[in-house]
Amino acid sequence: MTSLDKSTDQGSTDQDADSRAVTEAALFEAFGGVRGLVETVLPGLLFVTIFTINKDLHMAAIAALAVSLVLVAVRLVMKDTVKHAFSGVFGVAFGVVFAMMTGNAKDFYLPGMLYTLGLALAYVITAIAGVPLIGLILGPVFKENLSWRTRNPGRKKAYTKASWAWGLILLAKCAILFPLYWWADTTQFGWVLIALKIPPFLLAVWLTWVFLAKAPAPIDVFAEMEAAEKAEEERKAAPR
Repeated sequence: MTSLDKSTDQGSTDQDADSRAVTEAALFEAFGGVRGLVETVLPGLLFVTIFTINKDLHMAAIAALAVSLVLVAVRLVMKDTVKHAFSGVFGVAFGVVFAMMTGNAKDFYLPGMLYTLGLALAYVITAIAGVPLIGLILGPVFKENLSWRTRNPGRKKAYTKASWAWGLILLAKCAILFPLYWWADTTQFGWVLIALKIPPFLLAVWLTWVFLAKAPAPIDVFAEMEAAEKAEEERKAAPR
């Protein structure tokens, strides 16, 4: 192998490493990272723990809502993005309302289950329609917006595969939880639901990373617009 070949291989390896690093950073930002996982799991975990100990629906619901608000407050104090914490608050609030209205502690989890089912169907339907939802979510994060739809078929294919993965994983999760909602007691159901919070999510994120790491690099449409604006400014400033 010549030195030129080695240099080319090294450049290709460096590009692959950079692409994977960018993909990892984007996924970390889009899905909230470790803190996002904690904010997703902690309220439900607190709810099922308290209800398991004393079977007090009101205490468990108030505690879950309170910890969600604390997580938002921490984000605000640290001047961090609050979208993941706020989504957790809304989810917990709906769960609390459902549970309080029916008096059934299992209904605390029902809004989240319905949301998961709706999200699963959205992933599948958009993948079939050729506008995969995961591409709509991650496109702005990668600064490519919707350029992947018409200008980058390799990324569109990767986004379609990832959307199928998310949809099927979430549908499998629903296939486990909805029968248990009717058959299991509240404590058993709550612990199974908590156990299924993180593993399916991590599997879907990992598959998304695998598909995107092998896909062509995103087209930075923001950089293109900036370059076009700069070129236009230079053209206007050039002497005639």
